[in-house]
Amino acid sequence: MVSDFRKKKLLHVFNAFFDTNRSGGVDKKDFELAIKKITELRGYKPGDAKYKQIEETLLKIWDGLQSRADSNNDGEISKDEWIQMWDQFAKNPSAAADWQNLYCKFIFELEDASNDGEIDVEEFSSVYESFGLDKEESIESFHKMAKGKKTVTYEEFQQLWKEYFVTEDQEAPGNFIFGCFICSLSKHSHSHSH
Repeated sequence: MVSDFRKKKLLHVFNAFFDTNRSGGVDKKDFELAIKKITELRGYKPGDAKYKQIEETLLKIWDGLQSRADSNNDGEISKDEWIQMWDQFAKNPSAAADWQNLYCKFIFELEDASNDGEIDVEEFSSVYESFGLDKEESIESFHKMAKGKKTVTYEEFQQLWKEYFVTEDQEAPGNFIFGCFICSLSKHSHSHSH
């Protein structure tokens, strides 16, 4: 059983970063949209090496995600399939799928705009702002995640990333690596009250 708390975190990532076209499911089109969004954010054009790299990485992530999570083989990942897959991950995070490790590294490199091996508050919040999250909330999230430090290294980020998908501790710094999931929940829940 996945707790409500973890379910909320998983659906935040699903809604904010994977279901790019807001169809309620994740498919290859969402990844094509994400490629466009991210390359535009960074100013890469089709044909650039960096553009190609982002495209290849994201399509690899999609292939891995689909082979892991699309249990009914309909070419789309539903919210239930998504939650089930991350629940499997939580049972044994050290056996993460290649695409999950690739995704972790991709997010880190996306945020590390200066390419110095560390993320700072400006790099972190500008990426989440481009995904439609609130900049002030993202800045606050960064400070919680970085535990008062100015930057977060890739080693630290990997630990935080794992913590995000696994922990039940509401105070854990890893809860904030995807911006403020609690803030975005309260925003979404106003429009989708059951």
